[in-house]
Amino acid sequence: MTEQQRIRRERLRWHCRRALLELDIVFQRFWARTGDELDDATAATLERLLEMEDHDLWELVSGRTATDDPQIKGMVDSLRALRAADGHG
Repeated sequence: MTEQQRIRRERLRWHCRRALLELDIVFQRFWARTGDELDDATAATLERLLEMEDHDLWELVSGRTATDDPQIKGMVDSLRALRAADGHG
């Protein structure tokens, strides 16, 4: 991992700290599963996702709304799977 990739990952990890506890928990599980193996494509998608307001993001992650963007949908599906694995599906 290059220094630039490490900095990007740490910045993303910081931006995953959200005001909604539910999102914090989902992103903590995401980072526990992903660790240092965050590839550039996933990082770019995560950056786009984190631009959303917490309530809009929660609507996606909780399944109340959907997106037509295939990259965002893939990331949201992964986050939903983490919630379902914990019994909060």
